[in-house]
Amino acid sequence: MDGKTVKAILFDLDNTLIETSRAGGVAIQKTSELLKTTLGIDDNTISSICDKFKQKLLQESFDPASGRSIDDVRVGHWEESIQETVGSSSPVSLAAQCYYLWKNSRLELLSLSPPVGNLLKQLRSRYKLLLLTNGETQTQREKVEAVRCEEFFDAIVIGGEHAEQKPFLSIFTLCFSMLGVEAQDCVMVGDSLDTDIQGGFNARVRATVWISSAGGAVPDGSVKPDYTVPTVLDLPHVLAQLE
Repeated sequence: MDGKTVKAILFDLDNTLIETSRAGGVAIQKTSELLKTTLGIDDNTISSICDKFKQKLLQESFDPASGRSIDDVRVGHWEESIQETVGSSSPVSLAAQCYYLWKNSRLELLSLSPPVGNLLKQLRSRYKLLLLTNGETQTQREKVEAVRCEEFFDAIVIGGEHAEQKPFLSIFTLCFSMLGVEAQDCVMVGDSLDTDIQGGFNARVRATVWISSAGGAVPDGSVKPDYTVPTVLDLPHVLAQLE
């Protein structure tokens, strides 16, 4: 490397510092049990409803100016998923029950593990730390509150509160300004090649670190991270190489 000192680290949240996918899987299973008890339908039909809901989440386009809350929108996802699969004969309140069971179960399961918390404490004694997470404002703020991670960061930036999210340069420029550092002073750490690593590349940070728990190879045509590790707990080894 060029000998420059790393001054700041930007962290993604979901599936980087906390296991959102695992929590989501458990929450879906609990919601499946509610559907089975309420509707008396077979497992394949329940799986179809849940798969439709997850697909609607992935394709979600939320407009705060619409007058609907994110909770309203996601209750609608469950209502549509149930109706598209079994028809309109289900109880009107079932979609809301499914949504709040899924949401609350997921939040209850999210946590910052003690090893990750200790890592952040150690890193903050040497570097400025910033949490940069994409997503709708309420949803991401609820996660931050649930895992009680505010104390570990000098700043928290929620993508949904700004005109552009990762991987756009503007939100990274905002982060650098908040920390009083330059792009070359920073390391970007995250699990998404498309948003975290591409965003770090666009912003010309000192280094990008891809968290790949499955240890998968970088797909052809994708941006290439500077470093790949299976867990954020391996970050100190990367930082040692950058010193």
